[in-house]
Parts: sequence; C-alpha cells; structure tokens
Amino acid sequence: MAPNPTPPAEPQDSPDGYVGLEVAQAERLARERGWSTVRSLAPGTIITMEYRFGRLNFEVRQGRVARAWKG
Repeated sequence: MAPNPTPPAEPQDSPDGYVGLEVAQAERLARERGWSTVRSLAPGTIITMEYRFGRLNFEVRQGRVARAWKG
C-alpha cells in the first residue's frame, strides 16, 4: 500500500486578522499569504463540515469580513 502523502505546510496566518476588512481586500491578502482556497459566505449559508487543508472561509456582512476560520 502506498504511503499517505504529507500535505504542504498551511500558511502561518491567523484568521482573526481578516475580521473587519473589506471582502475584496481580505481575499487578495489571503491569497498573497498562501491560502490555496478562499471562500466568502453570506451569514447562515449552509456548508459541509469537512476540513479542507489550505482553505480560509470568510463570513461576509455588508461587504466586510465578520468572521474567518480555517478549513
């Protein structure tokens, strides 16, 4: 059986630093910092609970990031 591959290092970046930023600025900054996937969601959006390595999620209210989390 083949060994499980080691995923690349996840960005050493705190999601809390994006809260309050305008969504376009936050998305651009997250990609510059190495997040492979950046997802912006409206409050209450139904999402799956699987953890995706390298993904950063934003909950967006009135054009600004209200909450941010990994996965």
